Parts: sequence; structure tokens; C-alpha cells
Amino acid sequence: MKKPKENPGQALIAIVDDDQSFREALESLLSLIGFRTATFASARDFLNSPQLTNVSCAILDVSMPGMDGLELQRHLVATHPIPIIFITDLRDAKTRDDALRAGAISFLNKPVSEETLMDSLNSALGA
Repeated sequence: MKKPKENPGQALIAIVDDDQSFREALESLLSLIGFRTATFASARDFLNSPQLTNVSCAILDVSMPGMDGLELQRHLVATHPIPIIFITDLRDAKTRDDALRAGAISFLNKPVSEETLMDSLNSALGA
């Protein structure tokens, strides 16, 4: 298992995805590595959370009911700028380019390897 470059216990990673099994799997993986995590089934749940101001990095899905991941990204950029990593089933070059142009650290497709995820988290956390 690849280890993060910094002490992961200091970072709170928000996982925002409407797929419960994916949220749980990613939460388990990040917890094993040592990260603190908070999971949310929707963008609204995340935005309404008191944990929002403590989040070090957000991992977002693109396709979610209600506010989608790109809308959430725009909102966060304007109100709570934090590093964003997208992990999605969507394989659309325009969406990928839009997310990266708006400042996303990475735009990864499911399934994502642990090594690729750790590289993105290290970039997001400045390690």
C-alpha cells in the first residue's frame, strides 16, 4: 500500500458521491492509509455540513442528482477554495477539461488505482 508523503491524520478528506458502495469502499481505503474522512451522498449534504470548513481535500463525483460535481466545484471555488479530485464513471473529454480548467487537481476514471489516487492526494495536499 502506497503511503502518503505527509501525515494523513492531519487531513480531512470529504468524499461526495451518490454511490453508497463507492463511498464506503473509498472511505475504508483512505482510513486504512490513515486519513480522516467524511462522506456525503450529495453536494447539498456536504455544503450543509459543519465539517465543510475543516476539509483539506474533496473527492467528488461528476454525476449526482441535484447539484452535480461541476456545480459543486464552482460553488467551492467561490466560497471555500479547497483542492478537488474528481473520480467518476463519466468519460467525457469536455467535462474533464472543464473540471481541470476550473482548478481540479485530477480527473480520474473509476476504477482508480490506489497509486494514482495517492499521487493525486499528495498533489492536492501539497506533499
